[in-house]
Amino acid sequence: MNPDNLRYSKNHEWISIPNEKNKAYVGITHFAQNELGDIVYLDIEDSIIGKKMKLDNSFGTIEAVKTVSDLFMPVSGFILEINKKLLSKPELINKSFYSEGWIIRIEILDLKEYNKLMSSTEYKKHIQQESN
Repeated sequence: MNPDNLRYSKNHEWISIPNEKNKAYVGITHFAQNELGDIVYLDIEDSIIGKKMKLDNSFGTIEAVKTVSDLFMPVSGFILEINKKLLSKPELINKSFYSEGWIIRIEILDLKEYNKLMSSTEYKKHIQQESN
């Protein structure tokens, strides 16, 4: 359930570098959205666009029926864009977590941080260890 072409953080964010070597999409994993349940709201300020954020800094919150959770930067980067579709349709994160449900687009500042993120196999082991 975790695509091999993505990298994963310990906080359950995924990151994808589709075409440009330092531009990436960030979202939450299938595991994270499943744990949260039905997502009803995203609180991400437009003021973060153009801002530099460090690894593990919170860039907003995600609200589900059961709880509210922080969203964390999987790597240091500049925020380029917020997925505006999610503001009116936050449920896209539940339905399309690895494609239409991306949350932010960033410019990665340090590819070494990206390379330290977990592979699909490593993330699967991380989830199993967390669940025990």
